Amino acid sequence: MTKSSGNGSGRTSIHISLQGKGGVGKSLISAILSQYLSSRGQDVHSIDADPVNQTFSEYAGLAVECLNLLREGSVDQREFDLLMERFLKENGTFVVDTGASTFIPLWHYILENQALDYLRQRGKRVFIHSVVTGGQSLNDTLSGFEALAETTREKNIVVWLNEYFGPVLQEGVGFTEMSVCKRHANKLHGSIAIARRTADTFGRDVEEMISRKLTFEEAVKAADFTIMTKQRLLVVQRDLFEQLDRIGLVSDPV
Repeated sequence: MTKSSGNGSGRTSIHISLQGKGGVGKSLISAILSQYLSSRGQDVHSIDADPVNQTFSEYAGLAVECLNLLREGSVDQREFDLLMERFLKENGTFVVDTGASTFIPLWHYILENQALDYLRQRGKRVFIHSVVTGGQSLNDTLSGFEALAETTREKNIVVWLNEYFGPVLQEGVGFTEMSVCKRHANKLHGSIAIARRTADTFGRDVEEMISRKLTFEEAVKAADFTIMTKQRLLVVQRDLFEQLDRIGLVSDPV
């Protein structure tokens, strides 16, 4: 089991994945986040709010709940009220995976209702997780990050640099040196690199784990994974979890 019975911080925190570009790894980072936060003693509530591709909910080991946002074929923003109710009334740590189709309506809802301010005033910590990927989707995902950074007033964005489709480079420079990052550095809580490793070993192992919607814990216990496959997956897990430790998602601010 990946869920914990205790909340290490004793304070509700909320993690929402938002990115307007589909197919860049939002569900993957939600799955990683749920596993990481649970391993650090958080009582994790995982919610799949993607009305089109509910990939997050396919992780049986994470006990993900599905939120039905569609009404007559379109996103019903009043359904976001139910999420707010849970954030405000329940204790624990929430990880919410959204889809490309919910990016604009959910962010509009958050801004129009001043939801982040309301949650913060009531002692809730909110982190916005946005994926930036290499390759052909680089500019689209950078635009998605900038749309969030331009409209939030908090230093609460965590950027996940997904190198699966290629290095996250623009004109030869990495994310922290890009002009878009420098313009919005005051909104950036931290960044996590999903490193591109050797395709025939690490790449195939991670792809197999993802395709079967297994957690790291489940994969390491799987009888049909080789010893070295399990070792490589542990290397990937340790790298990601150590990066997450460094940006301080579970400790309350002083």
